[in-house]
Amino acid sequence: MTDKEFLHYASEGNLIVAGSDIHKKMHSISQRALRLTAQINASYHTPEELRDLMSELLDKPLDDNFGLFPPFHTDCGQNITIGKGTFINMGCSFQDWGGITIGDGCLIGHNCTICTVNHSKDPDRRGDMTCTPVKIGNQVWVGANVTILPGITIADGAIIAAGAVVTKDVAPRTIVGGVPAKFIKEV
Repeated sequence: MTDKEFLHYASEGNLIVAGSDIHKKMHSISQRALRLTAQINASYHTPEELRDLMSELLDKPLDDNFGLFPPFHTDCGQNITIGKGTFINMGCSFQDWGGITIGDGCLIGHNCTICTVNHSKDPDRRGDMTCTPVKIGNQVWVGANVTILPGITIADGAIIAAGAVVTKDVAPRTIVGGVPAKFIKEV
């Protein structure tokens, strides 16, 4: 199975059985991401160098207006798509096996965690996983220390308040916050 075939398999929500050949492929793909994120995080890089390193990590080009303040962490990298003019602040962790799409003009705050993997609820099968994508629309502001769970869609213009845990989809141009995140008001 190629890396691209695996990423498609994972993003379709197929079961990844702990210890299986598919699970081993997942760990193999992680080694590339670990190497590249270590390089991103190890020393100072100009904005242009960071954009080039992130483009290599994502295996796709990034817009000239992309911004990143490291450190940045991911266990895959190749299943992330980032729109034009998006900025990702320090300490973010993206678990992108299921796919993470971030639209244009987004602000991703310090220490944001985006998850796309769920483990089995059955204690005897806890290592088994399924993945579901996270989609973030255009001009979304994700505050500091936010956690976004698998399968979530955040619509255009929304604001996620600092510290929120997003467990349900977020409507356009709304502000949500809390644990779990709830509607606060419209933008």
